[in-house]
Amino acid sequence: AIVSNQEDFSPKFYSIYSQRYAEVAHNYLQSVYIQKSHPALTGDEALQSRLKELIPPNAKGLDAGCGAGARDVYKMVQLGYDMVGIDAISENIDTALQWHPELENRVFVHNLCEQLPFESNSFDFVTCNAVIQHIEPEFVYKSVLPELTRIVKSGGIFQFMFKNGDGVQTLFDKDYNASRTFQLYNEQTILDSLKELGMELIQPQDEKLGGIMTFVDPKNSSHAVMFLTKQ
Repeated sequence: AIVSNQEDFSPKFYSIYSQRYAEVAHNYLQSVYIQKSHPALTGDEALQSRLKELIPPNAKGLDAGCGAGARDVYKMVQLGYDMVGIDAISENIDTALQWHPELENRVFVHNLCEQLPFESNSFDFVTCNAVIQHIEPEFVYKSVLPELTRIVKSGGIFQFMFKNGDGVQTLFDKDYNASRTFQLYNEQTILDSLKELGMELIQPQDEKLGGIMTFVDPKNSSHAVMFLTKQ
């Protein structure tokens, strides 16, 4: 279900670079947004702040594709949220537990292309950031999106980020000294699919983040991000 079998690409990329990925993530090295469509969309922390405005205290959440180190799971748990994380790469989970042993029983290996091991309508919020760029479109539309929306409660929040555009992008990532390949997705096509699954786009309000937002990361790669609620 991955874009390419190149040795520098997921999942082998993450099995090799999981420790370095955790360092990059925890230090927010690739988390500053440029050429952004919304002035408040400054980086990962701005998204996290907006998420906290949209969910109740102590909310139950899932980070789908938590990555090596499970930075966001750790941060949200420290803030009192009942959050768990899954990732398809075992080395990413191993690294998470090395960095944060207290996340034992909160992070585990699971492939998003398979049915999720959670009951329907069981999470107050679900996040999925920079994950589907590693998955072929057939699986995203047939399995990933239906499953992620299935487990969100009515009135719950889905925060979704992905590389946007057409086709496949290969670029050199200086933080890993490696070339990487990503599947790109059209943001309107993704939104239309999510609407069919009962999700509604949260529109911008005053100066708060909302709507279909876009930005370019330090690798000069374009992303789309959105907050949705389940009807």
